[in-house]
Amino acid sequence: MAAKPRTESLRDAAANALSEPDADTMAPPVPAPGPEVIASAAYTKGRDKVEVPLAELGAHLGRRDGLLWVGLKDPTAETLALAADQLGLEPQVIEELQAPHRRPKILDFGSEVLVVAITVEVAGDRPAFGETQLLIGDDFLLTVRRGATANHHEVRSRLEKLPAQLARGADFVASELLDLLIDRYVAAARQFEAGVEAVEQKLMLRGLNNAEIRKLYRLRRDLLRTHTLVAPLAEISRRLSRVEMHPIDAQSRPYYGEVADRVLRVDELFNSLREALAFAFEAGLMIGQAQQTDTTRRLAAWAAILAVPTAIAGVYGMNFKVMPELEWTFGYPVVMAVMFGICGALYRGFRKAGWL
Repeated sequence: MAAKPRTESLRDAAANALSEPDADTMAPPVPAPGPEVIASAAYTKGRDKVEVPLAELGAHLGRRDGLLWVGLKDPTAETLALAADQLGLEPQVIEELQAPHRRPKILDFGSEVLVVAITVEVAGDRPAFGETQLLIGDDFLLTVRRGATANHHEVRSRLEKLPAQLARGADFVASELLDLLIDRYVAAARQFEAGVEAVEQKLMLRGLNNAEIRKLYRLRRDLLRTHTLVAPLAEISRRLSRVEMHPIDAQSRPYYGEVADRVLRVDELFNSLREALAFAFEAGLMIGQAQQTDTTRRLAAWAAILAVPTAIAGVYGMNFKVMPELEWTFGYPVVMAVMFGICGALYRGFRKAGWL
């Protein structure tokens, strides 16, 4: 076969080079969503649920009577950046979504409102704290959970069966999620209450030893920490119910007022449990002091009783030769009778006084 001319080979190479995309101008690959994407769905008037990949969130924004609800759990930076890019979020919003939070807070970004709440889940006898972020937009709701094991499937399933409520928008759904969070506060408070009752029962039965005192102190510290993490949510919900914010509709504000009232009641329950532990600790100290006082009285009474024969035996044990009672026939029986008589009188007196 005849070889191609050199000019023709150069033309083919140039054409191939032009037809292939440049590596520097190629778009970066879209990261595939991992297991951190719990749910991503779009609704129209609370119905017509459509599963939406993160890379297609932007196509479902701005639709009339539409709601986009995305739930993420422990998302990677790439996944969160993809969702934020599709939702058209500002850089400061993305920074807050990526930053860890130790206290509840609320941030108004104008077109979006970010609510950060702390979750409380009691495993065994120790609480585990997590973080739930609710980013409320005009037609979307983004939830980000970190460290929390309980999901929002309960609220999603219930609202999907009630399209009229789901159609109220992202602000109403956010209030329902906060209400679910408070239900879990109540469940945690009940578990704390069981622990407090167990401590009180042990206290009434046999008092507290060192290990149980440490447990009581740890439980009281956990209740104090829970109070500091739960209480600010009441003020946040109150602000959502009173302050005008763009994504929060006026018809949804009363729901946040109810959420604030529930938070206050749950916080009072945590405070009452903490006070109960304080009373239990004080009662334990009083019982311990009473037991020490009773032991001291018993020791003092027996010391007084035993001091009589010790004193008499000490006198007759000094080995003096001129002691009339040493040669007396009834000396020993008389001394023993005196010793037992005095000891018996002292025992009767201490017994009557409640020292023995």
